[in-house]
Amino acid sequence: MKNPVVIGGITLLVLGLILVGVRMLPEKSSETSEDTKTTSVDDVAQAITITPIEHATAVINIADKVIYVDPVGGGIAFSGKPTADIILITDIHGDHFNTSTLNAVVGDTTIIVAPAQVAAQLPISLKDKTITLTNGEKTEQKGVTIEAIPMYNIPERSDEAHTKGRGNGYVLEKDGARVYVAGDTEGTPEMHALKNIHVALIPMNLPYTMSVEDAAEAVLAFAPAMVYPYHYRGSAGLSDVEKFKNLINQGNQNIEVVLLDWYPAEPSSSPDTATRVRVD
Repeated sequence: MKNPVVIGGITLLVLGLILVGVRMLPEKSSETSEDTKTTSVDDVAQAITITPIEHATAVINIADKVIYVDPVGGGIAFSGKPTADIILITDIHGDHFNTSTLNAVVGDTTIIVAPAQVAAQLPISLKDKTITLTNGEKTEQKGVTIEAIPMYNIPERSDEAHTKGRGNGYVLEKDGARVYVAGDTEGTPEMHALKNIHVALIPMNLPYTMSVEDAAEAVLAFAPAMVYPYHYRGSAGLSDVEKFKNLINQGNQNIEVVLLDWYPAEPSSSPDTATRVRVD
């Protein structure tokens, strides 16, 4: 398949220059009451759009492609959303992986990208649509380059909720636009080493991933143009994403923090309950 970035194409060259220039623009307000938030630069708005569904589940539009991340919640959660070109699954836990939801949202031409332990649990009808990636591997599907990034807890122990090599974070790239979906992870060396990320989705929920402070430290290390806190419900309730925003603003005002409502039915102070999907 052809590389999605066409060197010398005037339109894509202009888009690439605009995306690179995001960091040099003055900080704009990241507050929004809408369910969908595009990048704050008008010329990039058509390139990357993040729509929260809940917790770890999102719809990402990157250029002309629609990508579902960790679809759970049943088909009703995606009512009115365009059919996915690509579905990314990060891990085996129930807040990331649900076969009944997959069966409801997979279209005839949808491609699933997943780690091996997820792929092994898929029914045959879905396995036939699945590309398996291990940490560090890449694939190109429908013009989108997808790289599997390690996601794991630190220190590395066999009894941790997320062991290295089992799950994948992902870097997506199309037409020069780069999106990082971290998955269930702490601020690993692999995260710190990321380059040229335009939009990042970063978790912060103890005891499963990072504290707010650790998440801010990791983001400041790889300095994406924009960062979306997501996956921030932990055992004690919702993490303080306003504090995260303040820490980023203090450390690097060129990083725009976008706060969306990932938990529309849940008060900010409410803890997890037994009726919710296990959060890991």
